[in-house]
Amino acid sequence: MKQSWTLLALILLTVSAFAADGKRISYKSGDETVQGILYTPAGKGPFPALIVIHEWWGLNDWVKEQTSKLSDQGYVALAVDLYRGKVAATPDLAHELMRGVPEDRANRDLKAAFDYLTSQPDVKKNRIGAIGWCMGGGYALDVALLEPALAADVINYGHLATDPDTLKKIHAPILGIFGGQDRGITPEDVDRFAEQLKSMGKKMEVKIYPDAGHAFENPNNKDGYRPADAADAWDLTVHFLADNLKK
Repeated sequence: MKQSWTLLALILLTVSAFAADGKRISYKSGDETVQGILYTPAGKGPFPALIVIHEWWGLNDWVKEQTSKLSDQGYVALAVDLYRGKVAATPDLAHELMRGVPEDRANRDLKAAFDYLTSQPDVKKNRIGAIGWCMGGGYALDVALLEPALAADVINYGHLATDPDTLKKIHAPILGIFGGQDRGITPEDVDRFAEQLKSMGKKMEVKIYPDAGHAFENPNNKDGYRPADAADAWDLTVHFLADNLKK
């Protein structure tokens, strides 16, 4: 009987620890109140922080897992929810949700996420970065364009820009991760983006995985997942963020 109670206690502790890993929080975005999930590392802060931006599927379990892993690296990580609680299970619904997000509202939500993190006592105000995948990768670029105080930015196969008047707004170091077989964001697009930034004196790193396509980092992408490339991209991301947010 004693062993049964001990086992139950261990299970409850495990469940409680898991539940406490991410905390649902609310913050103001214009006249609206929006929600996100906040992950805080163990130990005593203040810590550097990250805005984590989901793919076109929405704030699903994979994005939560990535946010938790980033928090384990020593960051206060805020997973934003641009879909207001909706999560897609099919590509058709994902496409519908993505197209239904007003760009100005998304940018307002992302700026609000940055402002929320700066307001937290356990966050280093000058060490806030952003990271996103797919749709979220494009929005990660938008955060760099919107917020001159952003300290690091990771774009995983997100939309790009090449207009000098647009790119001159970027002050954050950029890491771009892309697939060489991506038919939406081609290596030529990536090269133009990187060359333009470098010509303007911006700090830019880029890696193109030649055998990978779009969304190759997500194991839910059954046909396109490339585990070795995904592991390498994760290591690259971890080192880039540490170099720019922890030093």
